[in-house]
Amino acid sequence: MPMLIPDDVRAKAEIYTGDAAGQEKTRLMLAETELPSGLLPLKDIIECGYVEETGFVWLKQKKRVDHYFAKAGRHVSYATEVSAIAEKGRLKKISGVKAKEMLIWVNLHEICVDDPPTGKLHCKAIGGLSRSFPVEAFEATDALPVPVTGRLKKKTEKESADQKDEKKKEEEAVAAKN
Repeated sequence: MPMLIPDDVRAKAEIYTGDAAGQEKTRLMLAETELPSGLLPLKDIIECGYVEETGFVWLKQKKRVDHYFAKAGRHVSYATEVSAIAEKGRLKKISGVKAKEMLIWVNLHEICVDDPPTGKLHCKAIGGLSRSFPVEAFEATDALPVPVTGRLKKKTEKESADQKDEKKKEEEAVAAKN
C-alpha cells in the first residue's frame, strides 16, 4: 500500500525529486544526524522529503532494495517507501525497513547511536528485540565527504549561482598561477 503524505505535511516539507538529489539529501541527513553514511543504501530514489520542524523524512524509490551489511553479518530490506523521524543520533518511528534475524524478517522501529559515542549502533524492533553492532559496519565505503550545514536545506538558485562564481574564481586563480 503506497504511503500517502498528507497535503499539510507536504506543504511544510522540502521535497526533492530524482536519484541524484535524493542520494545527496540522504547523505546530508545521515551526516547531520550523526548516523553512519551507509545506513540507507537506497537506489533509484524518486522522491525525498523532509519537514524540518518535526524531523519527518520520507524516501520513495523505484523498487525494493535488499542489502547485505557484511561487517554486521545482516541482511536488511528497504521497501519502496521508507519514512522516519530523524533527530540527532537517531531514526525513530521507522517504516519500510526490515532486518533478517535468524530465519524471520523483523520490522525495525528505531536505529540509534550512543551519546556520547561508544562506537555502537543499536537496531530496535517493536517487540523488544534489539541488537547492537559496530558503527563502522554501516559506513559507506564509497561515501564522499558531506559538508554539514546545520540543517537539511534546499539549494536556492542564488546559492547555486554563488557556488559557480566561487568555482570560476578559483579556476581563474589557478590559471593565473600557471
